[in-house]
Amino acid sequence: MNRRALARSMVFASVSLAPAGTHVIADEQPLAGYSAESSRAERQWEEKLKAIPDPDKIRGYMERLAAHPHHVGSPYDKDNAEWLLAKFKEFGLDAHIESFDVLFPTPKERLVELVEGGPRFTAKLQEPMVPDDLTSKQQSEQLPSYNAYSIDGDVTAPLVYVNFGVPADYEQLERLGVSVKGAIVIARYYGSWRGIKPKVAAEHGAVGCLIFSDPHEDGFYQGDVFPAGPYRPRDGVQRGSVADMPLYAGDPLTPGVGATKDAKRLELKDAETITKIPVLPISYADAEPLLASLKGQMAPQAWRGALGISYHVGLPGPGKVHLKVKSNWTPLQPLYDVIAKIPGSVYPDEWVIRGNHHDGWVNGAEDPLSGQSAMLEEARAMGELLKAGWKPKRTLIYCAWDGEEPGLLGSTEWVELHAEELAKHAVAYINSDGNGRGYLGLAGSHTLEKFMNDIARDIADPETKLSAWKREQLRAIEEAPADKKQDIRQRADLHLGALGSGSDFTPFLQHVGVASLNIGFGGEDGGGIYHSIYDDFYWYTKFADTTFVYGRALAQTGGSAMMRLGDADLLPFEFAEFAETMQTYVRELKDLAKKMQDEIRERNREIDEGVFTATADPKKTYVPPKKEEVPPYQNFAPLENAADAVTRSAAEYRKALEHANANGGTALAAASLVEVNRLLIESERKFITQEGLPHRKWYRHQLYAPGFYTGYAAKTMPYVRESIEQKEWKQADEGVVVVAHCLEDEAKLIADAAAKLVAAH
Repeated sequence: MNRRALARSMVFASVSLAPAGTHVIADEQPLAGYSAESSRAERQWEEKLKAIPDPDKIRGYMERLAAHPHHVGSPYDKDNAEWLLAKFKEFGLDAHIESFDVLFPTPKERLVELVEGGPRFTAKLQEPMVPDDLTSKQQSEQLPSYNAYSIDGDVTAPLVYVNFGVPADYEQLERLGVSVKGAIVIARYYGSWRGIKPKVAAEHGAVGCLIFSDPHEDGFYQGDVFPAGPYRPRDGVQRGSVADMPLYAGDPLTPGVGATKDAKRLELKDAETITKIPVLPISYADAEPLLASLKGQMAPQAWRGALGISYHVGLPGPGKVHLKVKSNWTPLQPLYDVIAKIPGSVYPDEWVIRGNHHDGWVNGAEDPLSGQSAMLEEARAMGELLKAGWKPKRTLIYCAWDGEEPGLLGSTEWVELHAEELAKHAVAYINSDGNGRGYLGLAGSHTLEKFMNDIARDIADPETKLSAWKREQLRAIEEAPADKKQDIRQRADLHLGALGSGSDFTPFLQHVGVASLNIGFGGEDGGGIYHSIYDDFYWYTKFADTTFVYGRALAQTGGSAMMRLGDADLLPFEFAEFAETMQTYVRELKDLAKKMQDEIRERNREIDEGVFTATADPKKTYVPPKKEEVPPYQNFAPLENAADAVTRSAAEYRKALEHANANGGTALAAASLVEVNRLLIESERKFITQEGLPHRKWYRHQLYAPGFYTGYAAKTMPYVRESIEQKEWKQADEGVVVVAHCLEDEAKLIADAAAKLVAAH
């Protein structure tokens, strides 16, 4: 059918009339953005797609890809990329490899030892092999346990325990009269992304940082440890990057530009994302003697983990720790992004993009190969449909990224290199990473909230036989506070979580403004081997998605989303739930401002009453903290007015869709259809500003960003929210105006799209 004939048959569906959580059949309400006729055809093709993914094939892909360590720069990383390339071509996709050269330091010297304050102790810094786990024995190929992008250093200093090492913990230390200036801090994982811990420690004057996995969050307190169970054993270590990614993602030497061979690079000393102090991760076996040596005050109750010791803060005391970190900083290492395309038959210049990374810290079965193997089978299913005569209307692009683990390197460099093309052509980006057994995660751009709910309703949970949507709804009800449960039961759709960072959606959404989703199953398989040598095929087939049926479900989910976006006549963006979310964000900002004002008043009262009088070191003179000025009135009216404008425009757009339905799908001119879709594609771009966020211009999205002090976790309307949190009141006022302008532009775009729909009928 040609484009004009296609347009004449349009009946636009704005809502699904199927009961929540049920499977929709072809004779029911048309899919959003489809006519009755094209909806029936689409559902038939989607059913064929969902029948193709084979758990045994997914298992085979993982076993092959996880056979050896495959970190950036390793021989098997390149081998895997070439194997993936051959597979995409075998499936009938047009595929190639794009290469980049990036900074990726690897460990040269590592030392942690207790030199004073207890029996001399040297940390093993080594994960032992497990007899039945064959790939755990590949020690010559494994990256040692370390934190990538730690600065080199050799320091000896007192040790201070700082809990999770987030700003609130240092405020608590201040109350206890403890300073970390000149000390080495030891922080436990969780509470924030790992890179925040050395960042905040350095800001408070520390000279080194150790990060350990406490068994309370990541070990025997959670359940049986590997190899008897899925949780982290005593000597297990979480590797990971500590680059300051909240400043910018990707190669530290090429911010904002693709790391091609001839790219202009920063000097190493000028790379802002490299840590200011040396840092190493250690196991809880290595951490226990260090923590046991600490003296001084008992740590607050909430800071105490599950080790069989008393948790002390550490000062005053004679103990000292020696920390040494030295890395190989040269040469640059190659990345191999595998890019595969299915050309669009009607709108080839509109791209729907799917991605999952293929590099791991070691063997990486769960992270990332559980997701990569499912995506590969999804691509095979697409190839089978192509052979059967299906052709997507839009171009579909499948991306197997390299270098995600060190800092979203492969995806970021590709996005930076192709930024102008993506701004013109990208409809949406759908990401996955690790996959496991359990619930379907729902997160992403809120203009795709209804779309993702509709997809989840059409995916069967392999174990319960409920829809993936219904199972997630039941969990949300169970975990919600009592006063929120009824709201979840009554809502037609589940809320999407906002995207922060930590995976390859980051450059698409937050640097270029491509509407994005992150999908994957999990929540029932432990996961205590994250970034260790035990994240391998043996662990995964023993404790995670052992029959790979959730891998099949992920392939069905990703494939259905790609097909539905790729084939829609009118793109299924929806703005009513988006508008509701914007209203929520504005209310949250107003509540946050009041909370911060109240906290400042309370702290000033405590200072007046002499609460801040403790000092851990009697030799030091106590200097009371200064009182803070209570901030002036914050004017949120521009934001409230702009959010109201979005709400009105969203209602207009929904009414326009309903009008199209009520008129029996009166023909839209092909040109009008193209114009409306172009506006819908541009809707996410309206939140991109060239100036970006304060102090980190690489992040340009004004609705979603990783938190400056949380790392992975999202901060919504971050210009305003983080300015308030950091007590930058003038900056917060400026942010209100910036975000309000973005919302006003979005409201106008939505209204224009609605008007074009109405005019076309």
